[in-house]
Amino acid sequence: MRYRYGELDLDLIQSLLAAEELLKLFQELVLRSGGDVQEAMDWMRQLQIRGLIRPDFDLDVLLEALLERGIVAPTKSGGLALGVPGERMIRKAALDEIFGSLKKSGAGEHRVPPAGAGQERLPETRSYRFGDPVESIDGKRSLENALRRSGGETLLLTEEDLEVSETEHLSSCATVVAIDISHSMILYGEDRFTPAKKVALALVELIQSKYPKDTIDVVLFGDEASVVPLTRLSSAQVGPFHTNTKAGLELAAGLLRHRKHTNKQIFMVTDGKPSCISEGGGLYKNPFGLDLKIVNRTLEAAERCRRDDITITTFMLATDPALVNFVDQLTRIARGRAYFASPGNLAEFILADYVRNRRKRIH
Repeated sequence: MRYRYGELDLDLIQSLLAAEELLKLFQELVLRSGGDVQEAMDWMRQLQIRGLIRPDFDLDVLLEALLERGIVAPTKSGGLALGVPGERMIRKAALDEIFGSLKKSGAGEHRVPPAGAGQERLPETRSYRFGDPVESIDGKRSLENALRRSGGETLLLTEEDLEVSETEHLSSCATVVAIDISHSMILYGEDRFTPAKKVALALVELIQSKYPKDTIDVVLFGDEASVVPLTRLSSAQVGPFHTNTKAGLELAAGLLRHRKHTNKQIFMVTDGKPSCISEGGGLYKNPFGLDLKIVNRTLEAAERCRRDDITITTFMLATDPALVNFVDQLTRIARGRAYFASPGNLAEFILADYVRNRRKRIH
């Protein structure tokens, strides 16, 4: 049977591609505006006025389509906000964008190295031992052993011919991403917060879609620390805050202590020194230099994490020698890991580190 195809409608294809690119632009602007849909649309209209968006593209039609799909939803106050499908769309887009830049081997593994009973078969085999499950027997290699032993004569399979596939233990993991929301995250002409938030969104989507037995929470720390619901992560914003690293670590550790997972870890993203701690119902703060009182209390919180078998991995967005020394101290005390990253490579560090260290017991 033959089919005849008409010519492709190039205008239709171009309009579809334009709509797809505008949707990506909308997602980026929503993240940068702290989840403010109306502000994101206003920015798009300004970009159209400046000629960066085709003048014949009707942005009102785009907004109507977003409303129909539930990506955007009206609020009780008469405004607009991201709907649940919109939150999921942004998380998935962040994951696709970040993993698109990683090596193909960067994702997909989810195991710990000790061989034995488990759910993940390895290419390696070993000799059968009494008690090994029958379903783990490698039929091909067992028959090859029998043929070699019998020399091609009558095939007789014995216990010594049997080989079984090695397996690896699968281990669940509880993760908290603790993100610095102090004012320095958006100072000096560089937005460091949006990349950190985007990575957290991608990590949430990765865990929920591929590792459903794992858990993830997101903690924001400035003057104080708070848990942000995963459904509202895209609307998180930086505030005019100091950096209460101690509060961030304590809240993250408190969440993890209630988890019954084998591995527990904190991914902490920060660009500055700890500059305050909670004390006497208020804040003790010192934005100038490294205050020993603040530093020591923060290091004590890191030490408690180590005693609770909670691994701290710090992603430092600054290279000041004094701050590097502080992170080195914290890392040694917590027996954790530290990376000195930039907003541009933060995604690769965090997601690659998460997947790589899912292959082994962290503590």
